[in-house]
Amino acid sequence: MVSYIRRDYLATPMFGKPIKMVLLGGGELGKEIAIESQRLGVEVIVVDRYDWAPAMHVAHRRYVIDMLNPVAVKSVVEKENPDVIVPEIEAISYEALEDLESKGFLVIPNAKAVRIAMNRIELRKFAAETLGVPTTRYSFAENPDEAVDACDKVGYPCLIKPEMSSSGHGHVKVVEPNPNIVKKAYEYAVSHARGRSRRVIVEEFIQLETEFTVLTYRYVGDSAVVTEVCEPVEHWRYGKYHYIESWQPSKKSREILGKAKEIGIKVANGLGGLGIFGVEVFLGKDGRILFSEVAPRPHDTGMVTMASQELSEFAIHVRAVLGLPVPKPRILTPAASIAIYTDKENIWAPRIIGVYEALKIEGVDIRVFGKPFTYRDRRMAVVLARGRDIDEALEKARKAASYIVVE
Repeated sequence: MVSYIRRDYLATPMFGKPIKMVLLGGGELGKEIAIESQRLGVEVIVVDRYDWAPAMHVAHRRYVIDMLNPVAVKSVVEKENPDVIVPEIEAISYEALEDLESKGFLVIPNAKAVRIAMNRIELRKFAAETLGVPTTRYSFAENPDEAVDACDKVGYPCLIKPEMSSSGHGHVKVVEPNPNIVKKAYEYAVSHARGRSRRVIVEEFIQLETEFTVLTYRYVGDSAVVTEVCEPVEHWRYGKYHYIESWQPSKKSREILGKAKEIGIKVANGLGGLGIFGVEVFLGKDGRILFSEVAPRPHDTGMVTMASQELSEFAIHVRAVLGLPVPKPRILTPAASIAIYTDKENIWAPRIIGVYEALKIEGVDIRVFGKPFTYRDRRMAVVLARGRDIDEALEKARKAASYIVVE
């Protein structure tokens, strides 16, 4: 059993007895975690499946390994002997995390939570059947024929999603009860899965009013672990399976936001551990408020908090995992974010064009992730904008994003 500590000191990286963090995954979210960790004097080691992932640019050391290989993951961790292990992506060997945790390493939020959250099937069972939070109708399948039966059970239209993936990879909408179409959708879903599983979840497709990310976090308080929740981030996909825009604060009613927060707190406390959880919640046009998924780490839609809150989701996460106090951050200004994607394949050393015009807009900032190459629908940067209200912030962000092109 790993015990949590209240930390009353920080240290110097690379000398003496530094506080070490192994960051498993080096994407854009990991980059911001690494930056916040550096600000607190943490020695950061980034591990990913390809070299010069974004977080590696701001790390003390980096390793490139097969993240699904438990021997490789454990070898790096045991060599570095970190104070804390922070997973940043889904495609990690959870067997390695469970073994490391059993040996006394602190895994964030904990190995069980990572295993459940990275797996849509386990997560849905946990949320709907163990915690009892409301969800869409669902069924599971692990071959094309079972997928046909699952779609018939859930009803049409429905969504087929791989057991493991992120940012909408492998999601397919099926609109009619045609077995051939369902089987092709199933094969597409499993071909885009992270890992080797051929299991899928089939979910009811609902007409959305909007979506929320409830950033819920757990940190070490004076006498017990404290759970706190940020004001929900509202976001929209424009028919895509990955986020396009997000904004904070939400314009929805206090009653709706209160119910979303209740789901966030219940899921975070159910998973346990320390750190921030990005709990995704649907608001259907029929008025239902439903749990969708959870990331046991900062969330891509939460990048807006770098502009809106006095502590970003990344600062919250780092403080919490280090055993530092995290008072609930205030919203300093309405803010919006727009993600910048590319439709280009295999461009190395891409350039982000149009930033001069974008940055002429008052209240606008840009974060370039520094990914070394492109592929279609890869997220390359994010625009952040502040405004007097959400409408102004969104208008600024949209105008700035319209100037930007990835070449």
